[in-house]
Amino acid sequence: METQIGFAHFLSQADALGKVVLLLLLALSVASWYLIVTKSISNYLDKRRAEDFLRQFWAADSLGEVRAALLQRGVDNAFAGLAKDALDAAAGSEKHGMQKLAAAGGLGEFLTRLLRNGIDQEATRVEHGLTVLASAGSAAPYVGLFGTVWGIYHALVNIGLSGQGTLDKVSGPVGEALIMTAMGLAVAIPAVLAFNAFNRRNRVWLAKLDAFAHDLYASITVGERADAGPAGKARTLQAVKGG
Repeated sequence: METQIGFAHFLSQADALGKVVLLLLLALSVASWYLIVTKSISNYLDKRRAEDFLRQFWAADSLGEVRAALLQRGVDNAFAGLAKDALDAAAGSEKHGMQKLAAAGGLGEFLTRLLRNGIDQEATRVEHGLTVLASAGSAAPYVGLFGTVWGIYHALVNIGLSGQGTLDKVSGPVGEALIMTAMGLAVAIPAVLAFNAFNRRNRVWLAKLDAFAHDLYASITVGERADAGPAGKARTLQAVKGG
Protein backbone atom coordinates (compact mmCIF):
# COMPACT_ATOMS: atom_id res chain seq x y z
CA MET A 1 0.00 0.00 0.00
CA GLU A 2 2.69 2.48 0.89
CA THR A 3 4.30 2.27 -2.54
CA GLN A 4 1.00 3.32 -4.12
CA ILE A 5 0.71 6.54 -2.11
CA GLY A 6 2.62 9.17 -4.01
CA PHE A 7 2.25 12.01 -6.47
CA ALA A 8 1.23 9.64 -9.27
CA HIS A 9 -1.45 8.16 -7.02
CA PHE A 10 -2.86 11.60 -6.18
CA LEU A 11 -2.69 12.62 -9.83
CA SER A 12 -4.66 9.55 -10.82
CA GLN A 13 -7.37 10.58 -8.36
CA ALA A 14 -7.74 14.04 -9.95
CA ASP A 15 -10.55 14.64 -12.42
CA ALA A 16 -10.32 16.68 -15.62
CA LEU A 17 -10.72 20.03 -13.84
CA GLY A 18 -8.03 19.16 -11.29
CA LYS A 19 -5.63 18.22 -14.07
CA VAL A 20 -6.37 21.49 -15.89
CA VAL A 21 -5.51 23.40 -12.71
CA LEU A 22 -2.25 21.46 -12.38
CA LEU A 23 -1.36 22.16 -16.01
CA LEU A 24 -2.11 25.86 -15.55
CA LEU A 25 0.16 26.05 -12.51
CA LEU A 26 2.86 24.16 -14.39
CA ALA A 27 2.60 26.60 -17.33
CA LEU A 28 2.86 29.60 -14.99
CA SER A 29 5.89 28.03 -13.31
CA VAL A 30 7.67 27.34 -16.62
CA ALA A 31 6.95 30.86 -17.89
CA SER A 32 8.16 32.43 -14.64
CA TRP A 33 11.41 30.48 -14.48
CA TYR A 34 12.09 31.11 -18.18
CA LEU A 35 11.77 34.86 -17.60
CA ILE A 36 13.79 34.71 -14.38
CA VAL A 37 16.71 32.94 -16.06
CA THR A 38 16.71 34.86 -19.34
CA LYS A 39 16.24 38.30 -17.77
CA SER A 40 18.92 37.60 -15.15
CA ILE A 41 21.44 36.70 -17.85
CA SER A 42 20.40 39.66 -20.02
CA ASN A 43 20.65 42.12 -17.11
CA TYR A 44 24.08 40.80 -16.16
CA LEU A 45 25.40 41.18 -19.73
CA ASP A 46 23.83 44.64 -20.08
CA LYS A 47 25.51 45.77 -16.87
CA ARG A 48 28.94 44.54 -17.95
CA ARG A 49 28.65 46.12 -21.40
CA ALA A 50 27.40 49.42 -19.98
CA GLU A 51 30.22 49.60 -17.43
CA ASP A 52 32.76 48.90 -20.16
CA PHE A 53 31.28 51.58 -22.42
CA LEU A 54 31.10 54.20 -19.65
CA ARG A 55 34.75 53.62 -18.76
CA GLN A 56 35.72 54.21 -22.38
CA PHE A 57 33.37 57.18 -22.70
CA TRP A 58 34.77 59.11 -19.74
CA ALA A 59 38.34 58.17 -20.67
CA ALA A 60 37.95 59.58 -24.20
CA ASP A 61 39.62 62.86 -25.10
CA SER A 62 36.68 64.19 -27.14
CA LEU A 63 33.17 63.43 -28.29
CA GLY A 64 34.58 62.78 -31.73
CA GLU A 65 36.68 59.97 -30.33
CA VAL A 66 33.58 58.49 -28.70
CA ARG A 67 31.62 58.69 -31.95
CA ALA A 68 34.44 57.03 -33.88
CA ALA A 69 34.62 54.23 -31.31
CA LEU A 70 30.86 53.70 -31.54
CA LEU A 71 31.04 53.47 -35.32
CA GLN A 72 33.67 50.76 -34.95
CA ARG A 73 32.30 48.66 -32.10
CA GLY A 74 28.58 49.22 -32.68
CA VAL A 75 25.86 49.64 -30.08
CA ASP A 76 25.44 46.83 -27.55
CA ASN A 77 23.81 48.62 -24.60
CA ALA A 78 21.38 51.44 -23.83
CA PHE A 79 24.10 53.93 -22.80
CA ALA A 80 25.95 53.47 -26.08
CA GLY A 81 22.67 53.78 -27.96
CA LEU A 82 21.90 57.13 -26.33
CA ALA A 83 25.39 58.41 -27.00
CA LYS A 84 25.34 57.38 -30.66
CA ASP A 85 21.92 58.92 -31.31
CA ALA A 86 22.87 62.17 -29.59
CA LEU A 87 26.25 62.48 -31.32
CA ASP A 88 24.73 61.66 -34.71
CA ALA A 89 22.07 64.32 -34.12
CA ALA A 90 24.71 66.88 -33.16
CA ALA A 91 26.81 66.06 -36.21
CA GLY A 92 23.76 66.24 -38.47
CA SER A 93 22.66 69.59 -37.07
CA GLU A 94 26.10 71.09 -37.66
CA LYS A 95 26.31 69.75 -41.18
CA HIS A 96 22.76 70.28 -42.44
CA GLY A 97 21.34 72.81 -40.00
CA MET A 98 18.13 72.45 -38.00
CA GLN A 99 15.86 72.40 -41.05
CA LYS A 100 13.87 69.23 -40.35
CA LEU A 101 10.59 69.39 -38.46
CA ALA A 102 11.91 66.96 -35.82
CA ALA A 103 14.75 69.38 -35.09
CA ALA A 104 12.53 72.46 -34.75
CA GLY A 105 13.37 74.51 -31.69
CA GLY A 106 17.12 74.16 -31.88
CA LEU A 107 19.68 71.54 -31.00
CA GLY A 108 18.92 71.63 -27.29
CA GLU A 109 15.22 70.85 -27.73
CA PHE A 110 16.01 68.22 -30.35
CA LEU A 111 18.48 66.46 -28.05
CA THR A 112 16.03 66.59 -25.15
CA ARG A 113 13.34 64.85 -27.18
CA LEU A 114 15.83 62.37 -28.60
CA LEU A 115 17.28 61.39 -25.24
CA ARG A 116 13.87 61.20 -23.58
CA ASN A 117 12.60 58.97 -26.35
CA GLY A 118 15.65 56.72 -25.96
CA ILE A 119 15.07 56.39 -22.21
CA ASP A 120 11.39 55.61 -22.77
CA GLN A 121 12.26 52.89 -25.28
CA GLU A 122 14.73 51.34 -22.84
CA ALA A 123 12.09 51.47 -20.08
CA THR A 124 9.71 49.57 -22.34
CA ARG A 125 12.39 47.00 -23.16
CA VAL A 126 13.44 46.26 -19.58
CA GLU A 127 9.82 45.95 -18.43
CA HIS A 128 9.15 43.18 -20.95
CA GLY A 129 8.00 40.04 -19.16
CA LEU A 130 7.31 41.68 -15.80
CA THR A 131 3.57 41.48 -16.41
CA VAL A 132 3.84 37.69 -16.65
CA LEU A 133 5.79 37.53 -13.38
CA ALA A 134 3.30 39.83 -11.65
CA SER A 135 0.38 37.78 -12.95
CA ALA A 136 1.98 34.51 -11.85
CA GLY A 137 2.81 35.89 -8.42
CA SER A 138 -0.70 37.21 -7.82
CA ALA A 139 -2.80 34.56 -9.56
CA ALA A 140 -0.97 31.32 -8.71
CA PRO A 141 -2.03 31.22 -5.02
CA TYR A 142 -5.67 31.65 -6.02
CA VAL A 143 -5.40 29.01 -8.73
CA GLY A 144 -3.88 26.67 -6.14
CA LEU A 145 -6.60 27.61 -3.66
CA PHE A 146 -9.24 26.77 -6.24
CA GLY A 147 -7.63 23.35 -6.71
CA THR A 148 -7.53 22.93 -2.94
CA VAL A 149 -11.23 23.67 -2.59
CA TRP A 150 -11.99 21.30 -5.45
CA GLY A 151 -9.95 18.52 -3.81
CA ILE A 152 -11.70 19.00 -0.45
CA TYR A 153 -15.03 18.90 -2.26
CA HIS A 154 -14.06 15.53 -3.70
CA ALA A 155 -13.08 14.31 -0.24
CA LEU A 156 -16.48 15.31 1.16
CA VAL A 157 -18.26 13.65 -1.75
CA ASN A 158 -16.35 10.40 -1.14
CA ILE A 159 -17.22 10.51 2.55
CA GLY A 160 -20.87 11.06 1.71
CA LEU A 161 -20.97 8.21 -0.79
CA SER A 162 -19.14 5.73 1.44
CA GLY A 163 -20.80 6.79 4.67
CA GLN A 164 -17.44 6.68 6.49
CA GLY A 165 -14.39 8.91 6.51
CA THR A 166 -11.73 6.24 6.22
CA LEU A 167 -8.25 7.13 5.05
CA ASP A 168 -8.50 5.23 1.79
CA LYS A 169 -11.60 7.21 0.83
CA VAL A 170 -10.23 10.69 1.50
CA SER A 171 -6.46 10.33 1.03
CA GLY A 172 -6.61 10.88 -2.73
CA PRO A 173 -8.75 14.06 -2.72
CA VAL A 174 -7.04 15.50 0.37
CA GLY A 175 -3.61 14.77 -1.09
CA GLU A 176 -4.70 16.45 -4.32
CA ALA A 177 -5.83 19.49 -2.34
CA LEU A 178 -2.52 19.76 -0.50
CA ILE A 179 -0.56 19.39 -3.73
CA MET A 180 -2.58 22.22 -5.29
CA THR A 181 -1.80 24.47 -2.34
CA ALA A 182 1.91 23.63 -2.45
CA MET A 183 2.15 24.14 -6.20
CA GLY A 184 0.37 27.49 -6.00
CA LEU A 185 2.88 28.72 -3.42
CA ALA A 186 5.83 27.19 -5.30
CA VAL A 187 4.84 29.16 -8.40
CA ALA A 188 3.95 32.43 -6.64
CA ILE A 189 6.92 32.88 -4.28
CA PRO A 190 9.74 32.85 -6.89
CA ALA A 191 7.65 35.00 -9.25
CA VAL A 192 7.02 37.65 -6.59
CA LEU A 193 10.65 37.72 -5.45
CA ALA A 194 11.89 37.97 -9.04
CA PHE A 195 9.36 40.69 -9.88
CA ASN A 196 10.50 42.82 -6.94
CA ALA A 197 14.18 42.24 -7.76
CA PHE A 198 13.74 43.13 -11.44
CA ASN A 199 11.66 46.19 -10.56
CA ARG A 200 14.38 47.50 -8.28
CA ARG A 201 17.07 46.78 -10.87
CA ASN A 202 15.08 48.62 -13.53
CA ARG A 203 14.61 51.68 -11.32
CA VAL A 204 18.36 51.86 -10.64
CA TRP A 205 19.21 51.17 -14.30
CA LEU A 206 16.88 53.86 -15.66
CA ALA A 207 18.04 56.36 -13.03
CA LYS A 208 21.65 55.85 -14.15
CA LEU A 209 20.59 56.12 -17.79
CA ASP A 210 18.75 59.37 -17.05
CA ALA A 211 21.80 60.78 -15.25
CA PHE A 212 24.02 59.81 -18.19
CA ALA A 213 21.58 61.49 -20.58
CA HIS A 214 21.88 64.73 -18.59
CA ASP A 215 25.68 64.54 -18.69
CA LEU A 216 25.61 63.77 -22.41
CA TYR A 217 23.25 66.67 -23.09
CA ALA A 218 25.47 69.04 -21.14
CA SER A 219 28.62 67.83 -22.89
CA ILE A 220 27.12 68.40 -26.34
CA THR A 221 25.18 71.64 -25.75
CA VAL A 222 27.86 73.35 -23.65
CA GLY A 223 30.44 72.54 -26.30
CA GLU A 224 28.07 73.82 -28.97
CA ARG A 225 27.52 77.14 -27.15
CA ALA A 226 31.21 77.54 -26.45
CA ASP A 227 31.96 77.15 -30.14
CA ALA A 228 29.15 79.40 -31.33
CA GLY A 229 31.32 81.43 -33.74
CA PRO A 230 31.97 80.42 -37.36
CA ALA A 231 35.41 79.05 -36.57
CA GLY A 232 34.09 77.41 -33.42
CA LYS A 233 31.32 75.71 -35.36
CA ALA A 234 33.85 74.26 -37.73
CA ARG A 235 35.86 72.94 -34.80
CA THR A 236 32.72 71.45 -33.20
CA LEU A 237 31.74 69.71 -36.42
CA GLN A 238 35.27 68.34 -36.80
CA ALA A 239 35.33 67.18 -33.17
CA VAL A 240 31.95 65.45 -33.31
CA LYS A 241 32.81 63.73 -36.58
CA GLY A 242 36.15 62.68 -35.20
CA GLY A 243 38.01 64.22 -38.10
